[in-house]
Amino acid sequence: MKVQIRQLATTAPDFEAEFHRALHWAAETDHAIEQRVAEILADVRGRGDAAVLDYTNRFDALGATSVAALELTQTELRAALEQITPAQRQALEAAARRVRAYHERQLEACGRSWSYHDDDGTLLGQKVTPLDRVGIYVPGGKAAYPSSVLMNAIPAQVAGVGEIVMVVPTPRGEKNALVLAAAAVAGVHRAFTIGGAQAVAALAYGTATVPKVDKITGPGNAYVASAKKHVFGTVGIDMIAGPSEILVLADGSTPPDWVAMDLFSQAEHDELAQSILLCPDAGYLERVRAEIDRLLPEMPRRDVIRASLEGRGALIHTRSMEEACEISNRIAPEHLEVSSRDPHRWEPLLRHAGAIFLGAYTSESLGDYCAGPNHVLPTSGTARFSSPLGVYDFQKRSSLIEVSPTGAQALGPIAAELAYGEGLQAHARAAEMRLSDDTPEGA
Repeated sequence: MKVQIRQLATTAPDFEAEFHRALHWAAETDHAIEQRVAEILADVRGRGDAAVLDYTNRFDALGATSVAALELTQTELRAALEQITPAQRQALEAAARRVRAYHERQLEACGRSWSYHDDDGTLLGQKVTPLDRVGIYVPGGKAAYPSSVLMNAIPAQVAGVGEIVMVVPTPRGEKNALVLAAAAVAGVHRAFTIGGAQAVAALAYGTATVPKVDKITGPGNAYVASAKKHVFGTVGIDMIAGPSEILVLADGSTPPDWVAMDLFSQAEHDELAQSILLCPDAGYLERVRAEIDRLLPEMPRRDVIRASLEGRGALIHTRSMEEACEISNRIAPEHLEVSSRDPHRWEPLLRHAGAIFLGAYTSESLGDYCAGPNHVLPTSGTARFSSPLGVYDFQKRSSLIEVSPTGAQALGPIAAELAYGEGLQAHARAAEMRLSDDTPEGA
């Protein structure tokens, strides 16, 4: 049975309406989830470890006697690293090296303190310091995600975070060795086998066993996303992520089966994931469509892929590659592949995307696992104003100001004038007291 994927053309009179319908994602809050999460957060805040233990035993079908029993030791993490196959260990360590190297470059580019003296000797600058403690949430329900461990823990480690605390659910007590091995490779300091809203609450508020953190990063289900939203302000968070997305800009030069599989790579995440292809070559769009039908039956997650493509996918015929770039900027996708002979011709036209993958050989999946840049990316159009997770998310910046006596004479009248204009006399007088005529001897 053929996949009933949406086909659009920018020349069609109803394109705008159909385009909007393709992009629409019903992100309305599930009030039942919101209410349940609020109850869990309040319970953990009030009862601490006891509440975390109750929810973890209930939701993950465990029989733990204490939260302390849910903590994984460094010995266990290292044992998992020894347990996985040599090929798995080699891949994990190779990916970690690349992710670390990329984020070390990021640290050099934007993560250092700086200062300068202006003409009157006043020192101005910025002091960059790492967060003291962060929590990383790693999903552990339907699937295991060692790559999420690397992408969250390594930039925190490179930033200089003092303590990295990982939480990961282990339904029925099943611990994934690759996830634990990734924690060992990535430098996780403490790890707890707890998940859901109760894990977010424990990290945000702290319990007798789980330490309170300064920021929580990492993906999760609707309960985790809701909990992160609720605790924001008590702690920092990275983002509230929506369904995964891929947008492919193609000029027709890439083998169509490659592009079909790239569309599958996001569609297989879940039924709400979105895969879109933009191309000015109508014949190429048809060839990709034929490959979708040919390849789908051999995919283990074909039912999920079909539901995603039929529900939210689209093949869009554009007038030109320039128009395709304009539409891409309107979408601001999480993953953007520029699958063309000359991707650097089009890259300057692309302003909004979580990550841009240049050239036919740059599959999005390489970015997910081992290219080096972070795979925690803004979704649902938020790439218009936000960025991938990075070293900068695990640092904070403090302004440095040291005004010289000469500088006080220049800045004082300016500050006083503006302060009087705002009706803040104490501000004005504080500046005026440091002017030469008012400065006491020895000051």
